Amino acid sequence: MISDERHSGAEGEGTNVTVVYIDSLFLLNFVINYLLLLASARLAGEVIHRLWLALGAALGAGYAAAVFFPGMGFLLHPLCKLGVAVLMTLVGFRKSRRLLRVTLIFLGLACALGGGIFAIGLLGGRTLTLKNGVLYSKMDLKMLLLSASVCYLILSLVFRRSAGHSVREQKPAILSRNGKKVVLTALLDTGNTLTDPVTGKPVMVADWQQLTPLLPSGVMLDEPALRTPVETLECLAEQGTACGFRLLPYQAVGVECGMLLALSMERVQVGVQDYGSILVAMSPNRISDGGGYNALIGIPNG
Repeated sequence: MISDERHSGAEGEGTNVTVVYIDSLFLLNFVINYLLLLASARLAGEVIHRLWLALGAALGAGYAAAVFFPGMGFLLHPLCKLGVAVLMTLVGFRKSRRLLRVTLIFLGLACALGGGIFAIGLLGGRTLTLKNGVLYSKMDLKMLLLSASVCYLILSLVFRRSAGHSVREQKPAILSRNGKKVVLTALLDTGNTLTDPVTGKPVMVADWQQLTPLLPSGVMLDEPALRTPVETLECLAEQGTACGFRLLPYQAVGVECGMLLALSMERVQVGVQDYGSILVAMSPNRISDGGGYNALIGIPNG
């Protein structure tokens, strides 16, 4: 936590009185917390909801201001600080399945950012000290915000390059098959490496309900059938309706070697990117945990 401090001294006396301005303190911590949450989201490959990140940042900024009020010294306990950090990530990322990862990244970035600001302060001939266990600076607000922004950019580049985390973006997707089309919202994820083992092309994974208009005539699928893709494909073959269907092996967290039932598309276009004829795997589970998308695909090489 960082506070903005200004000094006032009585004329003719050698003592200084530290004055902490709550408005500057709140604004400073809000901006820095928001940058930390934003960087954590990008490094963890999370879909960014800026309003929720702002609410999480405001929670942290409110805590930073609250510790300076009389009788609030208990908030300086390490467990309180850790609890606030966790609450910030809970608010900022809500239903994320990567909450532990993004929280650890957030804590790591906070430590790294504090060290970065400290280094920049030293290079500028200024210092950071501790007041009641809270980090504050004699640097003015503009200098602190500039330092935080520079550190944010450097840390994002370094962590992204070293950790190889994904970058995500939502775009409209048009799927075409046998003269029929459906429009989905696809999450384009550079960290998604699912490909067709035969052609090497990227494979889209979509909510199975969204693909029902594209199924061959007479084919009816449901969630239990998609959870047993091998048996389902055998049944389709016996019925003579297996044309266009494929089994696609995949690996995921907790799944060493799984199978998905996939349907070949004549054309898939995501935004302005034309993927051509690729497979679309039908997921028995919802693709999004609240992110507003119903398909997932990686970026083709070249």
